[in-house]
Amino acid sequence: MAGNDWKLEGSYFEACNCDVACPCAFMSAPTEGVCNALVAWHIDKGHYQDVKLDGLNIAIAIHSPGHMLEVKWNIAVYVDEGAAEDQRSALFSIFSGQAGGHPAAIASFVGAILSVKSAAFEYRAEGKTRSLRLGDVADMEIEAIAGQGGADVTVSNPPFCVAPGYPVGVAKSKQLNLKDFGLNWHITNKNGYYSPFSYSAA
Repeated sequence: MAGNDWKLEGSYFEACNCDVACPCAFMSAPTEGVCNALVAWHIDKGHYQDVKLDGLNIAIAIHSPGHMLEVKWNIAVYVDEGAAEDQRSALFSIFSGQAGGHPAAIASFVGAILSVKSAAFEYRAEGKTRSLRLGDVADMEIEAIAGQGGADVTVSNPPFCVAPGYPVGVAKSKQLNLKDFGLNWHITNKNGYYSPFSYSAA
């Protein structure tokens, strides 16, 4: 497959309208019948062939009109406005699934891509908080749930996940607001997940 020399490492987080912890990760139906989620990745280190991708961000807004494994999703893709044209093309090749790896598994559930656009990213990971401002389109913030003794609450090996190979931290959203392409979300005190991620074609 073309483009099979690539690898990305970094961190990701998401928020959605499901109750904590989102049952979609356990291959169950979303708590409100549909799932609206915003998923964001920050690449600490990465390349696609000879194109460096260090420091870039990408986010995908997902609307699943039912059980996420049984229906096709509508998505909108947001690429870091700091990406040059070759970097933008590389990121789209990876996250659209064309380059293989785990993103291809995620992309297999997509029915329609509403748009791919550039956006300004403010991605922050500070202590137990993760936040994203996505231009004038969206903002989200989650905070890790404190478990026994104040330790992080994690889920290991969920069957349906964004970042296989890493325990996912369980969080609650302070906010998830998005307005674009007919999507209009104002969500608080719902599910959040976060973890490192590592993707490659193999």
